Amino acid sequence: MQKRRFFFFIFILFSFLCYGIDADFDLTPLTENGVLVYPTPPRASGQSDVLALRCEPIETVRIAAIGLGMRGSSMTLSFARVPNAEITVICDKNPEAVEKTVRALKALGKSEPVTYTGEEDWKEICRRGDVDLICVFTPWPLHTPIAVEAMRNGKHVAIEVPAALTLRECWQLVDTAEQTRRHCIMMENCNYDFFEMAILNMAQQGVFGEIVHVEGAYIHDLRSMHFALPGEEGHYEDMWRLQETRKHTGNLYPTHGLGPVAHVLNLHRGDKIDVLVSLSSGQFGMSAFAENKFGKDSEFAGEDYRLGDMNTTVARTVNGKTVMIQHDVTSPRPYSRLHTVSGTKGFAQKYPVETIALDPDAHQSVSKAKLKALLKKYEHPITRQYGRKAKSVGGHGGMDYIMNCRIIYCLNHGLPMDQDVYDAAEWSAFCELTEVSAENNGIPVRFPDFTRGAWNRLDGVKYYMDGE
Repeated sequence: MQKRRFFFFIFILFSFLCYGIDADFDLTPLTENGVLVYPTPPRASGQSDVLALRCEPIETVRIAAIGLGMRGSSMTLSFARVPNAEITVICDKNPEAVEKTVRALKALGKSEPVTYTGEEDWKEICRRGDVDLICVFTPWPLHTPIAVEAMRNGKHVAIEVPAALTLRECWQLVDTAEQTRRHCIMMENCNYDFFEMAILNMAQQGVFGEIVHVEGAYIHDLRSMHFALPGEEGHYEDMWRLQETRKHTGNLYPTHGLGPVAHVLNLHRGDKIDVLVSLSSGQFGMSAFAENKFGKDSEFAGEDYRLGDMNTTVARTVNGKTVMIQHDVTSPRPYSRLHTVSGTKGFAQKYPVETIALDPDAHQSVSKAKLKALLKKYEHPITRQYGRKAKSVGGHGGMDYIMNCRIIYCLNHGLPMDQDVYDAAEWSAFCELTEVSAENNGIPVRFPDFTRGAWNRLDGVKYYMDGE
């Protein structure tokens, strides 16, 4: 036993040293032929990619949930309903949130978890021996630090979106996952929406022909939540999300629109983004809302909010496909993720109205009856498996529960995860790259290859089932 502990200590120490070297790597971009190009940190000796990573099966996945705010509390209760999983630890700096979650778990007939309320307690949680998976539901700046610490202590980690805020954090997630051979996934729930999964199935079966262009977005009026004061509905602790709009422009929240179309394009599974260009409008909506709510002379109305009302990013892949991603959380307009897929044989779009158009009559969408029939015919096996219970459990129409079931299922059976650390890094990298491009009049930016050359080794996106 002592010998085994010694070698485990050496492994963790080695990983820590490698991690420290990567953290110091100079990521300053250079301009090559008018394109910003970021350097790629070299892999440490003995480190290899984690594409299609398989780990030892876990019969019952013991979960620690860190962060029990609006998102964390609902997701913790969703995970508690998933077979072969149990919530063993919960943590939030707000004791009332912890107590509320304990009561809710007991109401579901679940065992009372160990509880923590200290701001730094997540470090101790990462060292616990009764945790297999750490779920991170904290404000964004803590996502990567907790994930890295979790993996360095032998835990798998699932992170709320975005997984990282900077390129350096993206590389930290990738390198730590590769060094520790632990799963590091971002919980992008929109990939498990019923429509998105049916369209993915149709795309994989060639219904749309060669996919040429995709679009995604996060268009969601969040002004009332950004400016919600303590006690008001939608309030974020310490108004942390409002602080991000003060500090950054570009696309702060790219993954809901990007994730589903990235899997349609098989990114880092046969294709990869080559270059992107991003532009943001001016900032008008935040100031106008603050003035209307708090008054023209208020502190909120006088703040300098850097986030442009609308950000539009266009990217091209090495295989010649194009991507358009938008972000707008300050305009009074209906919710939309767009989810547009256009190919040589057909077209699909979710917002504002679910639409499919197919050759030879693609000038108009199919009838409502035909649309319903197509969605039933091409219903994804995963939504067919979990869909009925998912709708009863709830959580964004059921897609939260489907995602959580898939996370636990893959850990139970030792399968590769649906989303991997390279998805987390690629989709989160839009945060910094769009900001840099937008701040420099839309300068083209070469997109990093987080697989370091292995992006075409896998043949398409695959959601594994037991026995595969």
